Amino acid sequence: MSGLDRAQADNLSGLRILVTGGAGFIGSHLVDTLLAQGAAEVRALDNLTNGNHENLVGQNANERFTLVVGDVRDDVVREKALHGIDIVYHLACLGVRHSLHDPIENHDVNARGTLLMLCSARAEGIRRFIYVSTSEVFGTAQYVPMDERHPTWPETVYGASKLAGEASSRAFFRTYGMDTVVVRPFNTYGPRSHFAGDSGEVLPRTIVRLLAGHRPVIFGDGQQTRDFMHVFDTVTALALLAQGSGLAGETLNLGSGAEVTMNALCAAVALAVERPDLLPVHDSARPGDVRRLLGDPTLMMSLTGFAPTVPFERGVAELVAWFRASAADNPDQVELMEDRNWVALEAV
Repeated sequence: MSGLDRAQADNLSGLRILVTGGAGFIGSHLVDTLLAQGAAEVRALDNLTNGNHENLVGQNANERFTLVVGDVRDDVVREKALHGIDIVYHLACLGVRHSLHDPIENHDVNARGTLLMLCSARAEGIRRFIYVSTSEVFGTAQYVPMDERHPTWPETVYGASKLAGEASSRAFFRTYGMDTVVVRPFNTYGPRSHFAGDSGEVLPRTIVRLLAGHRPVIFGDGQQTRDFMHVFDTVTALALLAQGSGLAGETLNLGSGAEVTMNALCAAVALAVERPDLLPVHDSARPGDVRRLLGDPTLMMSLTGFAPTVPFERGVAELVAWFRASAADNPDQVELMEDRNWVALEAV
C-alpha cells in the first residue's frame, strides 16, 4: 500500500459502513474503531444471539451509529441494513462449538448467510465487501508458519462453513468483478470476549475459573497451540482494509506470528491472577480440536503496513483485570460456563 493509500485508509471520513455481527466481541470493537477513525456512519446488524446491547453501550448517544436487530438471512433486514452503505464487514456467524450440536443451522447461517449478503451487497453496489473468516478453515497445521496457500482441511462444520463463505467471496470477485477481500483472523482475545455457553473461548474461560479459585481445564495434553492476537490489534488491522488499492480479491492471514500452547496459556493466566498453585486439570481431548495453529501474517503486513503491538503477557494481564472488574456486576460467571467436552447432542 502506498503512503497515499495508507493515509486514506487511516481516514474513513465520508464512508458509510455496515458491520454484520456488530454487537459481538470483535464486531463491537470494530464498530468503536471505525467510528473513532471518522466514519460518517456505522451500522451494526446483529440478531443478538451471541452479541448483546452492552457491547455497544458506548455508542448509544452517537448519532453516527445505528443498530439494526435482525438476521442476515432475512431479505427485508438485509435491504434495510445495506441501503446507502459503502463498505461491508461481514462477521455474523455461529461458532465452532455450536456446529457440533447443530451443524445444519451453523452451515445455514455461516455459508448461505454469507452468499445472501454477497448477493444483496452486489445489488446495492457496495464498494468493498470484507469477509471476516477464521483460521479454523485450515484445520491442523501441515507446516508452519501457515501462509495463505496452506491447504484448507477444516476439522469442523464451522470451519467448513466459513471456508464456503470464503469461496463465495472469491467467486464474486472472479465472476462479477466485485471488490471482495477475505481476511482470516487467528485467535483474537480481549475485553468482551465470550466465556459462557457454546460460544465460550479458552482464554476467557480459563481466566474466569482461576479468578473464582477453580483449577483451569485443559482438554488433551495441553500441547495444542494457537496464535493469539489482542482484539485492539485485530480491529486496527481490519479497519485498514476499508480503503487502499491492491486488496481486491486477496485472501489475508491476520495473526501475530507467534504460538502459545494451552499449558503455557494456563501458566500465564495463573501468574496474572497470582494463583500459581491452581494447576490445570487434564480431560480427554475434544473432537474436532485443531492441534496446531501458527499464522504467517507477511502478506497482510506488506499490503497494509500493519504490525501487532500488544504482547501476549500484557494482553492477558489486562484481560484478567477486565474480568476481575466485571465480576463485581456478574458474580456467577463460573455457573454460566460450559466446561465440558464437545459432544454432538443429536445424531447428524
